[in-house]
Amino acid sequence: MKQSVLTRYRAMAYVTGVLLILLTLGVVAKYVLDVSGAAGFTTAVGIAHGWLYVVYLVFAFDLGTKAKWPMGKLAWTLLAGTIPTAVFFVERRVVREVTPLIAVPEPVAA
Repeated sequence: MKQSVLTRYRAMAYVTGVLLILLTLGVVAKYVLDVSGAAGFTTAVGIAHGWLYVVYLVFAFDLGTKAKWPMGKLAWTLLAGTIPTAVFFVERRVVREVTPLIAVPEPVAA
């Protein structure tokens, strides 16, 4: 497996996690605190999170299939982007487990 597969998963995990936290804060501000302007913020962040979550799903599925994960582990990794802060914990575990599987390119003899 290439390092780039893990790198793009990690990038999308962080982006998805941050957007989900912002979306959660926006929903709390909109419905609980009744902050003016929170509706527009929630809409914008919700749309961004929705589209980027789809990209996260593609990258996480790619990583999971290349690492030959069982279906339960793959499902948990895919769902982690829908639970605030869960993606950060899952990402750390994934990095620890997948790092030994990354092929180190051997130098070419001249």
